[in-house]
Amino acid sequence: MVQIHFIEVVSFLDFARFVCAFREYPLRVYAHKLYGKMVLSCRLVLSNSILAFYTDYEKGRYVEYDPKGGKETAKIVNSIQSNSNYAPIVHLDSLPFPIKSHKKISGKFKTSKVLDLGNLARLTYDPEWPDDPKVTLLCFPRRKKWIIGYMSLIELDEAVYCFYYVELDKEPDKPFIKYSGHKGVPAQFTDIFQHGYPYLPVVKLKKGHPIFGLTS
Repeated sequence: MVQIHFIEVVSFLDFARFVCAFREYPLRVYAHKLYGKMVLSCRLVLSNSILAFYTDYEKGRYVEYDPKGGKETAKIVNSIQSNSNYAPIVHLDSLPFPIKSHKKISGKFKTSKVLDLGNLARLTYDPEWPDDPKVTLLCFPRRKKWIIGYMSLIELDEAVYCFYYVELDKEPDKPFIKYSGHKGVPAQFTDIFQHGYPYLPVVKLKKGHPIFGLTS
């Protein structure tokens, strides 16, 4: 049976960044009940499970997201009127899979610790789609550290999902990573965009989840 795992993000802005930032086609958002209250969620389908990232519900038809100059704005709207990114919201009366906690999680990610942010940024490069990056980094607290990493798929006879991560001493205070390795400068967190540099969006989770393969 397919397992669905709900993971709460820190804020609505993090959720909007996840579904919209640097995506030519923003992800679909669902509005539905979860644990007795309405939420907005977005699903990632894995080989034998589903990850559903969610935030508090706001009524409307689209998530509007605009990251101009790194000064992000996000809100719920009922119509499209500007050049911002828009993720459509689909309201559901019921879910296709039962909501329950799983004592045994199938298909945990294989983990690999990376030396630093620069190496993590280089790992996100996909030679098959060099001009179409669809990478979102996930960040969450673990013990007295913070984990930042990204999910990757290795296609063998069976799909293998990996979680590459870096361990940080403190919580990141900016929503993007600016990669400057081609100029010999270390990768750094930022909220300001400059022409000629690649950027990776960072989405904070309220806490980690066992499916990422890290021990508590």
